[in-house]
Amino acid sequence: MFKSSFQKGLSVILVALVLAGCASRADNISAAYVSPTGYMSYTCPQLREEAARVSARATQLTGAQNDKATSDAVATTVGVVLFWPALFFIKGDSTTAAELSRLKGEMEAIEQANIKLNCGIRFARPS
Repeated sequence: MFKSSFQKGLSVILVALVLAGCASRADNISAAYVSPTGYMSYTCPQLREEAARVSARATQLTGAQNDKATSDAVATTVGVVLFWPALFFIKGDSTTAAELSRLKGEMEAIEQANIKLNCGIRFARPS
């Protein structure tokens, strides 16, 4: 009986550690703070171009990050349920997540500069 409850407890701890190491979905990554001051010297067309550049790169990274999260979820399921060595294939968050966080912060800073400079750029929010 002790061995069974010990094994269950160990399994719960192992699952919690594995899940903590899984990559986050892109929509769960918070924006890093980026000061809008750096964008205040931009003209409205420059600000529009920068917003398009940041948005395009963030879109690329969102796909990559979500792919990592899905792969980690599959490896976790396989590892916990069927084959524990699959747990070694879990990558977790990496530089992709850090860059995506920075880009989200840049987009927020660009939006703030847009408001202060009265550029009238409309920013679409993901659904």
